[in-house]
Amino acid sequence: MGPERIMAVRHGESEANLAHRRAGETPLVYERGDDEVTVTELGRAQAAALGRLLAALPAREAPELVWCSPYLRALDTWKIAQEVWGAGPLPVTVDERLRDQEAGAFAPLNLAAIRERHPEELARREAEGAYAYRPPGGESLGDVVVRLRGFVGDLDRRAAGRRVLIVAHDSVVLALRHVLDGRPDAELAAVLEFAPVLNASVSVWRAGGELVVFNDVAHLTS
Repeated sequence: MGPERIMAVRHGESEANLAHRRAGETPLVYERGDDEVTVTELGRAQAAALGRLLAALPAREAPELVWCSPYLRALDTWKIAQEVWGAGPLPVTVDERLRDQEAGAFAPLNLAAIRERHPEELARREAEGAYAYRPPGGESLGDVVVRLRGFVGDLDRRAAGRRVLIVAHDSVVLALRHVLDGRPDAELAAVLEFAPVLNASVSVWRAGGELVVFNDVAHLTS
């Protein structure tokens, strides 16, 4: 049967997002661990806007259960959104499978730094495709799809007939779209057409994996 409704949200702008944006094409080595990074002032405002969106939903669409990435920026996004929503505590499950795509040895580096230090890896990425490329010690998007497929299978059993909110990361939302669409993995590259998944964006599916809206940020400007 599966959930009646799934709403998937990317975390608000993180400190790492801001550092990468400021660096632009300048090589950057960002030393903080991926799981330690929290949201910026803008990210907090985005999370608050998500809370207002949740508060404005009709009761038949409001989430009943929450699944969250274990990373701090996702947990903090949910905490702020919940406080603004004011709906009281909801059952929250922190699931390791909702963590961001692991970049392995390249986790501290932006694209400019990888290009400067490891040009051969960018050539390999180009040859293999961004969806299939696995950095040293990291994951490909296909690897994320594998864990998301297991997650969705568990969700179908644990949240059957319920309305679910997932707070996670851009790679997770992209992988979720692929899994819920039920497309063969041979077509995985097609999901990159929908990237990037924006900070605090909302994507919604009805029962059976019917997509309602994807990567929507209208609530951030209203």
